[in-house]
Amino acid sequence: MQTPPGTEQTAVRFPLPVAFTAGAAVGVLGGMVGLGGAEFRLPLLIMLFGFAALQAVILNKALSLVVVLTALPARLAAVPLSALAPHWTVIANLLLGSLAGAWAGASWATRMRSVTLYRVLAVLLVGIAAALIANHTGTLRHVALAPAAVVTAGVVAGFVIGVVAALMGVAGGELLIPTIVLLFATDIKIAGSLSLAVSLPTMLVAFARYSRDGSFTVLRRHTRLAGFLALGSITGAIGGALLLGVVPDAVLIPALAALLALSSIKVWRHAATE
Repeated sequence: MQTPPGTEQTAVRFPLPVAFTAGAAVGVLGGMVGLGGAEFRLPLLIMLFGFAALQAVILNKALSLVVVLTALPARLAAVPLSALAPHWTVIANLLLGSLAGAWAGASWATRMRSVTLYRVLAVLLVGIAAALIANHTGTLRHVALAPAAVVTAGVVAGFVIGVVAALMGVAGGELLIPTIVLLFATDIKIAGSLSLAVSLPTMLVAFARYSRDGSFTVLRRHTRLAGFLALGSITGAIGGALLLGVVPDAVLIPALAALLALSSIKVWRHAATE
């Protein structure tokens, strides 16, 4: 299969301990705000490790999948399946949209010119920064809608989240959790576990779509690098979770949002080098 234009870029070779350290740093940042850190890892894959846009997205998706699978047992220990079972309709509602969105998003990513994908990623990084601020500085309140409107809104929101998650290679929890709280009046702790139940199959669908593309070979060519990044990300996420609350949200959230905004600018400018 022919590799799409703009994905032939070869990653800069780094010592594997550097990859572990970079992954750990990303994991700490994500863990401190209850995320996997994929939003911070994506620009790092492009700007530090030198991956082309689509390669970075695919590698980020694989790493996100590993982090989510690792986090799942711990999450189930905190919120057992018996507590999630009554909310199966929420999962089904969102999956109706997110699975289709994941396939569509991955398809669009593989067909975009590399320059266009860089710029789309830059815009989405700004959007994630805005969502991060909104989630942590405001109070999430249920929006009362008619049952039919809730189902429709859930499918539409799921589709959009699936597209974003596929395009960025993220799990999408930063968008799923507030959506679940706002539409379905779910407790924030339950919403966090429900988001994993939605994001895991959504990620698998995007992963399956990307596996049909020539640039998917990035995983085979950089297996060891991906392994050390994953190990660092998992270790960092655990460390970040332990540091939860150490840095006040009033300081941490604006700083992380600014980091994402800065990364967005750099990724946008990176398109000019293609």
